[in-house]
Amino acid sequence: MDQSRIGTFIMERRREKGLTQAQLAERLNITDRAVSKWETGKSLPDSSIMLELCGILDITVDQLLHGGREAACPEAAPPRKKPEGRLPRRGERRWRLAVLLTGGILTGILTCLICDTALSGGLSWSRIAAASAGYGWAVLFPLVVLKEGGMAGCLLALSAFTVPYLYGLSRLLDIKAVFSVGTVMTVLALLFLWAVYAVFKRRGRSAVSLGLACLLAAGLTAAVNGALYLLGITSPPDAWNGMSVLLLLLAAAVCFTWRRGGGGLSDTDA
Repeated sequence: MDQSRIGTFIMERRREKGLTQAQLAERLNITDRAVSKWETGKSLPDSSIMLELCGILDITVDQLLHGGREAACPEAAPPRKKPEGRLPRRGERRWRLAVLLTGGILTGILTCLICDTALSGGLSWSRIAAASAGYGWAVLFPLVVLKEGGMAGCLLALSAFTVPYLYGLSRLLDIKAVFSVGTVMTVLALLFLWAVYAVFKRRGRSAVSLGLACLLAAGLTAAVNGALYLLGITSPPDAWNGMSVLLLLLAAAVCFTWRRGGGGLSDTDA
């Protein structure tokens, strides 16, 4: 088999279907790097996903292995009929999971409210549980439903709902520090998460991306320690705090050195 010809054929069919390497990889539940290796002739699709790949690209296995449509034999190979009991598609599975998530959280909230009312004659701790469950649902729902951009949707939900959730929690607990301190920590954490997301979105899953994430984590650790000290929550940063930052910097150095040495992970192929 000509791996280069097969790879070119996969790339042509993928583009005809209007799919990117990342989109094809997601539908097959593999990495986009694996798709890149197929298309550059460095490897072949595994036999366990070959049928699913052919279904997505609308080709036969014979065409795939020969690297072209000329291998097709319409007379000898009648079109396959879809089985009546077919498995649900990814989109259907996502929505089913979303329904299960929503139903499970609503059931948990109702259970807490009923138990709290029955035991204490009113609503006390169950309000905290309900608020926390609703916050968790709002954050997880985009990740479950969205086929593409699920992580971005999750980060947007975190950005939109975390501060209001902390405010409500501080009122329920009657502890102002929950909101004041929590808001500062939330801003720092969100800046870190968005920065890491941007790094991996731009550079792909690579050693360089991991190294940059370690650098950002070192900055986050230092910022959190400094913020807690300025807010009067903790004592001045000590050697242990510095050690955690140093370990993250060393991890970043290892990642950058690993890439330059040509081992392990590398930048995702275009």
